[in-house]
Amino acid sequence: MNDKELVEKIIELKKKKNAVILVHSYQRQEIHPVADFIGDSLALAREAAKTDADMIVFCGVDFMAESAKILSPKKKVILPSADAKCPMAMMANGDSLRKMKKKYPEAVVITYINSSAEVKAESDVVCTSANAVDIVEFYKEKKIIFTPDKHLGSYCKEVTGADIVLWDGYCYVHDEFSIGDIYIAKHEHPNCVLLVHPESPKDVLEIADFIGSTSQITRFVEENIGKLEDNEGFIIGTEVEIGNALQKKYPKERIYNLADHAVCTQMKRTTLDKVYNALLNEETEIFVDDDIRIKALKALDTMLELSEKFGSK
Repeated sequence: MNDKELVEKIIELKKKKNAVILVHSYQRQEIHPVADFIGDSLALAREAAKTDADMIVFCGVDFMAESAKILSPKKKVILPSADAKCPMAMMANGDSLRKMKKKYPEAVVITYINSSAEVKAESDVVCTSANAVDIVEFYKEKKIIFTPDKHLGSYCKEVTGADIVLWDGYCYVHDEFSIGDIYIAKHEHPNCVLLVHPESPKDVLEIADFIGSTSQITRFVEENIGKLEDNEGFIIGTEVEIGNALQKKYPKERIYNLADHAVCTQMKRTTLDKVYNALLNEETEIFVDDDIRIKALKALDTMLELSEKFGSK
């Protein structure tokens, strides 16, 4: 079947099975037409929890599907590509975190959403790239263990002055951004504002004009696109699909990716064929042990309560 036929079959199947399809922003553009919701991982999981769907098909990576299962335990959660595993999430595990907690028994554990359910269950609170600074600020009078992203943790430490023990994890997509990438992009695209994700190295963040999550970067472009002079534009320092989507939405504007190498290959393992087969065969199903789920949900709920208090997302 070609893409058009696959899209039609998928839409037909999801209606038949009362399924909702969640598509992360880093997914291939070809998958977007079958999405009920497109966005960041936590926002997607929360949207799915509000629906009366019997099944959630999560076009993303493993920890995202786990988060959906944590928030919607009675729904069947399907990950179309069984090998779509987040390398950063695999850089932390429950045993290692328990050892770290014994070393710093007084510390509050703040865990980035890009983590396994097991690690979330060992944490006091979860954060996203959008609300990480606010969460850290709230707990900064205490020592903090921040897992698993050292760059996001370092950024929070820099902004808040908190005493943070950093986990040695990272997102390889953002970790590979360099000063050289910026020099090349600025040379090729002068008069462009540099927007960078906080999962990036410190020296890259120091040169950025704006630092924010993928949703914050997208919002910044949308809010400022009409204020540009003819020779101005944006350089997007995160996974290429964000820049690609913005370029597609604003084809006449100067919007460029910081580097073509910023590709999450795990995300790209999901294809329309795999989405169709996942719906048809209802696999690969995601399970989270109930004791882990309950503990992880508590950490997520703590974040949501704090986020409401801060007015952040």
